[in-house]
Amino acid sequence: MGRDHGPSGLRGRCLSGPGRMGGFMSSECRGRAKGRRAAGLDEQNGFAFCQSPECFRCTSAGESLNQRLYHSLQDYAKRYTWSGMGRVHKGVRDQGRYLNSRRSIQRPEVFFLPDLPSAPFFSREVQRHDVELLEQSFPTLLAEFESIYQPAGAGGSALPPGWKANATPRGQWWTYYLVNQGVPLVPNLRTFISNNVFGNACFSVLTPGGLISEHYGPTNIRLRCHLGLRVPPCCELVVGGEPQCWSEGSCLLFDDSFLHRAFHEGAADDGPRVVFMVDLWHPNVAAAERQALDYIFTPAR
Repeated sequence: MGRDHGPSGLRGRCLSGPGRMGGFMSSECRGRAKGRRAAGLDEQNGFAFCQSPECFRCTSAGESLNQRLYHSLQDYAKRYTWSGMGRVHKGVRDQGRYLNSRRSIQRPEVFFLPDLPSAPFFSREVQRHDVELLEQSFPTLLAEFESIYQPAGAGGSALPPGWKANATPRGQWWTYYLVNQGVPLVPNLRTFISNNVFGNACFSVLTPGGLISEHYGPTNIRLRCHLGLRVPPCCELVVGGEPQCWSEGSCLLFDDSFLHRAFHEGAADDGPRVVFMVDLWHPNVAAAERQALDYIFTPAR
């Protein structure tokens, strides 16, 4: 798989605070992570599977999905055109082969669009306009987060309205969705995938000691963008075996169809890691393909 969009210039020591560069965890944080595992706190085994009945990824697998996709593509072509649909047609036709192949470092769980350049991390330049817009909005987004966030009680109880607790092997992971699977909950976000089930925007909170188990995302047609809002030391995102750290006020772009996980190995008084997450189109998905994919994967379909 190509590495043309690799994260050159992002390597370095993970520190906290705005303006730092992403990179590897410090030796101190690595030691803390090793200590947690030695204490028997590393409960990660295999891969994480969502059980939510509302999750498109987890309720749409199998032959019935392949049939629905093909019928939707045929319907789209009759209404509009087959022009420019070569990759989409190939992806729909061969989904069974793509999704049921042996486990690899990249394996989206719902839809694979073939012949897209792939890499775990992408340069900010591939979505420069959106990245710069998000980073310019850092103070506003941080203030919005602080206006709605209240730490939950012990065990993740008593979450405020709008917040969702996600399953984790350790620690706590909460999300507050503004757009969930293409369904807008706050209709004021316009710079990312907003018309199909693969589009999400949310605040994501991971508490100290928290681990998001390794898993695959649903598709390779998007790039997931994380804007760091609060980033204590010893927090890391690992995508396709490549580790990076968030930075307050800066964006990380990655392809979440690669196997990925995240963890916060900081101390309890470091506070949570907070990112604003949005899903952007993969830069090599053409406009005609985007229109067709919006039609095929519309939230109401």
